[in-house]
Amino acid sequence: MLHAKKKTGLVFFPAFDWAISPSHPEREERLLYTQDQVFEEGLLDIEGIFEFKPDLVTIDDVQRVHFCVPDPWAVMTESHFISAGGAKTIGMAVMDGTVERGFALVRPPGHHACRVVHGARGFCNVNIEAIMIEYLRRAYGVERIAIVDTDCHHGDGTQDIYWHDPDTLFISIHQDGRTLYPGSGFLDEMGGPNAVGTTINIPLPPNTSDEGFLYTIKEVVLPILDDFKPQLIINSAGQDNHYSDPITNMNFSAQGYAKLTSLLKADIAVLEGGYSIEGALPYINTGIILAMAGLDYDQLREPDYDFDTYRQSTNTTESIYQIGEKVRNLWDKRDSLREVARAKAHSSQRSRSIYYDTDSIQENQNETIRICDDCGGALRIESAANRQKPILAVHIPIKACPACQDQGHQWFETASRDEFSDIFLQDRTTDRYLSANKK
Repeated sequence: MLHAKKKTGLVFFPAFDWAISPSHPEREERLLYTQDQVFEEGLLDIEGIFEFKPDLVTIDDVQRVHFCVPDPWAVMTESHFISAGGAKTIGMAVMDGTVERGFALVRPPGHHACRVVHGARGFCNVNIEAIMIEYLRRAYGVERIAIVDTDCHHGDGTQDIYWHDPDTLFISIHQDGRTLYPGSGFLDEMGGPNAVGTTINIPLPPNTSDEGFLYTIKEVVLPILDDFKPQLIINSAGQDNHYSDPITNMNFSAQGYAKLTSLLKADIAVLEGGYSIEGALPYINTGIILAMAGLDYDQLREPDYDFDTYRQSTNTTESIYQIGEKVRNLWDKRDSLREVARAKAHSSQRSRSIYYDTDSIQENQNETIRICDDCGGALRIESAANRQKPILAVHIPIKACPACQDQGHQWFETASRDEFSDIFLQDRTTDRYLSANKK
């Protein structure tokens, strides 16, 4: 009988009752074929691999991360509460020591959902990894966390949520944003002025294959993780880098995904994208499960895989080497780059226009962060969608210093109710979420 070298927990939630449309690539079949493969291969019969049933997240869990406009009920369905709950269930199992590693095979996905949420974008309504992470921070006191997003699309929502957090290292490995949605994730996107360097983007050229991905993990990502020394590593495990995926342009294989998982040694993996429902997902997910459990995956192969067909070109290889060198140089210079950013002003502003492609919503944001030597800084966001009256969202980080706590409360308490349709306060120091209309 096979024994897992690492106790590994799984959660399945195909979300039978939720789909953007019956033929949309993000639909329940994404996980049904994987479930069939897992059962056929007898993975749940292996000693040390366990299945858990997903619980639901609470409104408090969601509002620890998001400003949902006008409230979570307007942007979430029951499936979203369960999908995020599946990630939370796995996170708790790992933190409690019930298992050593865990994989949440759930949908709908979440890594395109930003801190402010007016609707769905990139098939995502709420950020299920961030909801899990912030619950674990609150419940278990874990502080220093690394997220490695291996989805083919840039994890712009997760980047937005942790843009100003010096205790969260966000690394996104994705197809170059000049060639793929959401058109972001470039080398110069390095984090806010209080957290420069803790956002790392690695945009890879189209047609990158196993060689390029594994080089990037070994030579770029792992040394950075060693320097950062996280207490917990989360893999935002998108699977749309596969050579058969219908909406991307990469050449990664199931064997490559398994090797990546072995190298990364993430504590928790959460499924994100991946839309080759029959040709890729059952093989990739099986490989990830075997790798997390420390089991042999050498015989794992897609029936149609041919190494020579999907091998990357010499030019692609050289481009990946150059990108890796630039990323390493930026990481080495992160302290000096942060000092330059912090010296520019007492507070820093940025304006953004965000399009919700799934729900056809146009959002405009004006953001102010307090420059601070002691914490991530109080954050103020003015957000208006589809030319409606703006909302004001104030975030006080979990380790906020007294000055940033005072600044956050001042922004909230002095805001004009005539100017904003609602005024929200997310105070992580007390784990409270307030609306000026519901104080």
